Amino acid sequence: MIKYLGSKRLLIPGIQAVVGGVPEKGRFLDLFSGTSRVGHAMKSSGWQVILNDWNRYAWVLANAHVVCDSDRLGEIEPIIDHLNALPGKEGWFTETYCRKSRYFTPDNGARIEAIREEIEKLDPDEELKCVLLAELMEAADRVDSTVGVQMAYLKEWSKRSLQPLRMRTPQLLPKSPLGKAQAHCLEAQEAASKLEADVAYLDPPYNQHKYIGNYHVWETLVLWDEPEVYGVACKRTDCREKRSDFNSKPGIHQAMTQLMENLSAPIKIISFSDEGYLPRPEMESLLEKHGNLQVLSRIHPRYVGARIGIHAPSGEKVGKVSHVKNTEYLYILGDLKVEAEDLTSHGWLFEEPLSA
Repeated sequence: MIKYLGSKRLLIPGIQAVVGGVPEKGRFLDLFSGTSRVGHAMKSSGWQVILNDWNRYAWVLANAHVVCDSDRLGEIEPIIDHLNALPGKEGWFTETYCRKSRYFTPDNGARIEAIREEIEKLDPDEELKCVLLAELMEAADRVDSTVGVQMAYLKEWSKRSLQPLRMRTPQLLPKSPLGKAQAHCLEAQEAASKLEADVAYLDPPYNQHKYIGNYHVWETLVLWDEPEVYGVACKRTDCREKRSDFNSKPGIHQAMTQLMENLSAPIKIISFSDEGYLPRPEMESLLEKHGNLQVLSRIHPRYVGARIGIHAPSGEKVGKVSHVKNTEYLYILGDLKVEAEDLTSHGWLFEEPLSA
């Protein structure tokens, strides 16, 4: 899967241990699905998974990694081989993201462009198209020249960016016995009011950084719309226009309150960082109105861009790193007994709610 700021890869064993305490499997909703790592893990555990994210690239990843089942692998493999054999073809994408900016070498940009055009010509069904786009996105991610977000790119080419781009055949899971997974591309409040589940997992944005700005190249790759761009990073102009109250310090409290009121799920698991706009006392006070609350914490390394420090476009280091780790919290709402032994083995600590 793609490199992703806020990825829950290291937290998944703990999340699985919490969900393992639910007496009977059913429908699992991931309301801010991102790369779909959590949904993929829950599908592998036998849940019927429902995913949602309002960024189009995330919806593509959800369809590719969770909705599509392993019985389609036979038709996917020869298409991947065909796409890998195509010669490069330079155009708008290469000019924008390889020459005006430096996310990929021009050779790899031309390969991305040729494959993306061919996917349009093949006109596959929606699910298959998402698989092909996801595999292209991940192939491009393996040869990019960034520290993991697309707010900037490296002054010199990274070693991986000099490797030739190549797509891989995906590793797909069989369909859950409880039913086929679903993927939606809705704003979170709308999704919360429309989608029902037995367990809901929430990993909302928690500060000013918008994911469409962090991963605007992937949004363009899947939409293939040649948008107007701005700045050195060649961001899509809709990065300025697409706003969420979760990215707003004044707005996040009301946004989370409304989400809790809209969401229909007896068990709710909320993942949140101590670097977020809602400090722990405020979050707990908000959540306690909606059921029995349990709190878990885990020390977590910050993403690599935060650890290497702040640099000017010239490459000069202009800022100091304040800290290299943060605390991730899991807030668990509902009538669910969480076993300490299962969680502590994965690095989680039980916290007394601050109001106790």
